[in-house]
Amino acid sequence: MAVYALAFVFFTVDLAKRASLAPEPVAATAATGQLTAARGGTTTLERTETVTTRKRGRFERAGFALTVIAWLLHLGGAVLRGLANGYVPWSNMFEFSLMMSLIVVLVFLVIQFWLDLGYLGAYITGAALIVLGIGTTNFYVDVTPLAVPLQSVWLVIHVFVAILGTSFFALGAGLSLLQLLQSRREASGKTDGFLSTVPDADKLETLAYRVIVIGFVFWTFTLIAGAIWAERAWGRYWGWDTKEVWTFIIWTIYAGYIHARATRGWRGTRSAVLSLIGFGAVIFNYTVVNLFMKGLHAYSGL
Repeated sequence: MAVYALAFVFFTVDLAKRASLAPEPVAATAATGQLTAARGGTTTLERTETVTTRKRGRFERAGFALTVIAWLLHLGGAVLRGLANGYVPWSNMFEFSLMMSLIVVLVFLVIQFWLDLGYLGAYITGAALIVLGIGTTNFYVDVTPLAVPLQSVWLVIHVFVAILGTSFFALGAGLSLLQLLQSRREASGKTDGFLSTVPDADKLETLAYRVIVIGFVFWTFTLIAGAIWAERAWGRYWGWDTKEVWTFIIWTIYAGYIHARATRGWRGTRSAVLSLIGFGAVIFNYTVVNLFMKGLHAYSGL
């Protein structure tokens, strides 16, 4: 956790440094065309373009390096817990917190190979710190034998894809939150601040939509795998258990988000707010449903 905390500090300092920088051009600018006469009187137009992009600052690079180190230490802790258990460590709230924060950070790191989301570094490492901190201080339980209904390969499949879906929903929520802030800045006409170094509101909305669609695919498979596991464990595919209902509510919210944006033309603030509502339902499902609502999924270990 200490290394995650250091990474969070460096990412936060990077955001502060971004706020003090003058905005840099991102769009391509066309150079003046040069006319060249070739043999036979043919004239061709040569056009060159230059693109200016922001390089990673030293604090951002340090934040990523520390995040990788923290993740490796985190992975080692998860492996040791699994070896002590004798099974994959996600059978109670402590272990689920341990694995969820691990996979959320992994998804954030892997996605950097395709997208530069360094401006979400403080958001992701901060979230990992909160989840790990609460899980360690409030949810910790000693190693216990695995409950009979959980002794199934479908537990691994069901929980793993659920965590993957949650990871992409978390990224989408962060992008949607930034989109709202960026829209407000653009409407005010301001040109300074750290938001001037991140993509515009339309680009952030597109990125949020893409990662949420990926998360929605995983969440759909979560419902399917959960139904198969329920049939193996309890002899029925669906029983209106509290956890099942809330998983379906989350699926419905994100299905509505995708449908409204793709077919009803929802753009801007409305789509961002619906994305945040969906992630709020995910957090509610993880906390309130797991801790305070009774049902067949009451495996918090508390």
